[in-house]
Amino acid sequence: MQAAPRTHDVVIIGAGSAGYAAACTVRDLGCDAALVDTGPLGGLCILRGCMPSKALLASSDALADARESKQLGICARAVDADMEFIAARKRFLVSEFADYRIDGIERFPLYRGSARFLSPNRIAVGDSALVDAPKFIVATGSKIAPAALDGLDQAGYLDSDRVLELEHVPKSVIVLGGGYTACELGQFLARLGAGTTMLIRGRHLLTQSDDDVGSALTRYFEEDGIPVLSETRLLGVEKRGDAKVVRFERYGDEREVAADEIFYALGRSANSSELALENAGVECDQGGAIRVDATLRTSNPAIYAVGDVTGGQMLVHVAIYQGEVAARNACTDAYERADYRLVGAHTLFTDPQVAAVGMGEKELRRDRVPYVSARYDFAEHGKAQCLAKTKGFVKMMAHRITGKILGACVIGPQGSELIHEVIVAMNFDATVDQFMRIPHLHPTLAEIWTYPAEACAAQLGVKAPGDEQVELSTSVAGAAHE
Repeated sequence: MQAAPRTHDVVIIGAGSAGYAAACTVRDLGCDAALVDTGPLGGLCILRGCMPSKALLASSDALADARESKQLGICARAVDADMEFIAARKRFLVSEFADYRIDGIERFPLYRGSARFLSPNRIAVGDSALVDAPKFIVATGSKIAPAALDGLDQAGYLDSDRVLELEHVPKSVIVLGGGYTACELGQFLARLGAGTTMLIRGRHLLTQSDDDVGSALTRYFEEDGIPVLSETRLLGVEKRGDAKVVRFERYGDEREVAADEIFYALGRSANSSELALENAGVECDQGGAIRVDATLRTSNPAIYAVGDVTGGQMLVHVAIYQGEVAARNACTDAYERADYRLVGAHTLFTDPQVAAVGMGEKELRRDRVPYVSARYDFAEHGKAQCLAKTKGFVKMMAHRITGKILGACVIGPQGSELIHEVIVAMNFDATVDQFMRIPHLHPTLAEIWTYPAEACAAQLGVKAPGDEQVELSTSVAGAAHE
């Protein structure tokens, strides 16, 4: 028998990064927030995403550095990896992170179980609890996309959850996909000793990135012994003895590749199917992603959706930001609009790392924005040479009329850290003229940004500090675009 309904000002369904951020914001605004979650508590980022993967990548990066240390005169003999230790360290860190988050979650009224809408202002949680609220925020996240490939279920495969739980690395693996998860964990497996082949649909890895970035990462993977077979169409999978065989078409020919394991990394989908959203008048797209407007309101203006369940950029910092915006709107009936110009910045923790902020050249050309661009290679940068980390480049784009920085990207050492300087500059609407005048310590990796900034400024007719005329190095490539 169900108890009488309990009522709160705002009920947040999902206690991951987006939901927890929303709950904290609701509380800070003086309203009564409650959380609903099926468990385990902690959210995707902590339990099966960002944090466990970065713990694993720290180990594989250290292994690669040790093997490459001869470039620095260090002879490391018999360098090997202890996968059981690596996995144990990852579990310990995840447990620590989760315990801290759970402590925060349990400070709110918490309903454990699956939520489903009975009406626009009432949900059932499991079989026993009814919860009412004038406002709801849905933050149920995402799930691994179903494996839509003939024979894959029968042959068996790894998804990202299973890769993160490996105690032993397979001798060989076929990675299906060329996005963030495929690249990070594919490189991890390769560095830990798995013979790794990647099958991708596009012309290069990271098809959403600018072509020069994705092509460079593809080239670096192949130089490190990871074949990347581009422009493939997957046909099916079969088991032959102990091997798993993937059949695919490439350039009109049918081919196949075999390995001990298959890593299926073809994306995630919104986790909304069990919510009975139709009872609340909330619309989804064909893939189950909840449709929201710029204020994070759904088709029912009293119900908001944030994070992965909206099907946009599935990034934790985006989810947190959306949770905060939705909470402010829900508590104050405001119409604050989410602005992704900077929040949409993203990074990939491969080696070399990739990061970007603002608009890339693909988007600028698509939107016909007049811009100038310039890039500078790490191979020409003194500090990168000292570190023996010379792969990649930085690139900056600026408006051809105003000089404002429109976007930037980096593929190279510590790219995830280097991008923040440009994020800060763009936050204050800096021009390339202003940026190039910021003092930079020498020698540092960060000072590499001054070179494309100066090259962009030169195309706009601005002189570099102390220069009568900007002298462009042959390593600086710049171009103006209509």
